[in-house]
Amino acid sequence: MQDIPWNFPLVLIVSLIVASSFAAGCTSPATSSPSPLETTGEYGTSASGTVERVEVYHFHGNQQCASCITVGDLAEKTVNANFKDELASGRLVFAHINAELPENRSLAEKYEVTGSSLWIGVYDSSGFHKEQDIRVWYLIDNEDAYMTYLSGIISNRLTWDFS
Repeated sequence: MQDIPWNFPLVLIVSLIVASSFAAGCTSPATSSPSPLETTGEYGTSASGTVERVEVYHFHGNQQCASCITVGDLAEKTVNANFKDELASGRLVFAHINAELPENRSLAEKYEVTGSSLWIGVYDSSGFHKEQDIRVWYLIDNEDAYMTYLSGIISNRLTWDFS
């Protein structure tokens, strides 16, 4: 009889968690640490640096894991707590978007959504720019850090700071 490696229970548990996450439709980052923002498109070089509108969208599917729900809930809480005037004026837009619904297909395609995710879209004088924020997934266990981080990103985008 072969000996079972000492780490077999850990490997089995991790495998079951990963398998159940995919079965539930969750495609959030699990173990890697990519750059916080994945940007698509070039930001404009307008001397005035005028941002017309910023969109913050929490895309999800029909079924969400606890982490997916938390990413969206904390994003909504952040926006509502820190950007009331911008929301009221329409300069900032926030929404939870079920990417699996036919009526949301064109928006999901515009953002090139592939799973549960938080996206920031910026409209400026040179056009539309989008970025997926991956760092929020690593902050869901610390509400204050999440809200501080996302507030900073949104504030930067509203003032044409893309650093």
